[in-house]
Amino acid sequence: MHVKVAELVGESPHSWREAVQVAVSEASRTLGRVTGVELLNLTANVEEGVIKEYKANVKVAYVE
Repeated sequence: MHVKVAELVGESPHSWREAVQVAVSEASRTLGRVTGVELLNLTANVEEGVIKEYKANVKVAYVE
């Protein structure tokens, strides 16, 4: 088994958890079978004092 690692950014209007899931789902769809995820950074876009978009930078391990 050959494992590779890719870094992605997931985005969600609802939560950081959903932003991570978006990145994992996209990696699963495009890269192969995801076997693990490492959370690197959480950020958000804010407008008028309200969070409008959650972002999660992650590394995903996957098998091609």
